[in-house]
Amino acid sequence: MGLAIANKTKVFLEMIRFEHTIFALPFAYMGALMVDRAIPAGNDLLWITLAMVGARTAAMSLNRIIDRHIDAQNPRTANRAIPRGLLSVREVWVYTILSFALLLLAAHQLSPLAFRLFPVAVAALSFYSFTKRFTWTCHLWLGLALGLAPLGAWIAIANHFAAAPVLLGTGVLFWVAGFDIIYACDDYHFDKKYGIFSIPARFGIAKSLSISSFFHALAPLFLLAAGLTLHLGLFYLLGLLIAVALLFYQHRLVSPDDLSRAGVAFFNLNGMLSVIMFCFTLLDIFFPIPVL
Repeated sequence: MGLAIANKTKVFLEMIRFEHTIFALPFAYMGALMVDRAIPAGNDLLWITLAMVGARTAAMSLNRIIDRHIDAQNPRTANRAIPRGLLSVREVWVYTILSFALLLLAAHQLSPLAFRLFPVAVAALSFYSFTKRFTWTCHLWLGLALGLAPLGAWIAIANHFAAAPVLLGTGVLFWVAGFDIIYACDDYHFDKKYGIFSIPARFGIAKSLSISSFFHALAPLFLLAAGLTLHLGLFYLLGLLIAVALLFYQHRLVSPDDLSRAGVAFFNLNGMLSVIMFCFTLLDIFFPIPVL
């Protein structure tokens, strides 16, 4: 019995690509750090972490349920757990509900405003999975879902809205939308054939890579604006410059004629970017050197 549960859990974590939590979690921590320019209490950090795990797990589980018929037809995704019968839809619904419950509990433990905004979070996390059925702006909706991470963490600590986390979240929005467009280029032929909406399917691969580049030019501007708003210092600026270099290199890896390294651009470089931005923001908190 225990071995069966362990195997199911392993399959589930592989299905939702749990390791991709690294994309948004560092930015959530950044939102929390920026409230008082200090490390929040350990209890708050714990609940923010659990909220992020619950939010992303619920969103990915729901996405796999909603997209199961599309996944079964796509050669790139046909090996996922639900199409292969490794997990049932009912089992994944259980994971989804438990994950949303974890998010609700975490929000209740963090701040009154975070708790009241729980339905908004659920709507944002759930809506993305439907967008590829009717709009090529689906990448921006994914960006919005992940861009809520720093704003949500700020609200969890401060219990109010502010301009800085909105700017930070908007930067995350364009960063995520940009790399999701690159990733979606791999499904260009499938999306065209089956009527799936995406920027590559709508505009073609060459124009889509240009749109991705434009989004990745916008993202650092919003991240810079967040830093200016909070008067962050040299280390934040250095982290941002490294992030810009990683975005530039990401676009050097792919071209309309060669998408073979899109996976490297999608995971390795973007995972590095979020961690680097967090680390340099943390350095800025400990060693403030005024620049911005």
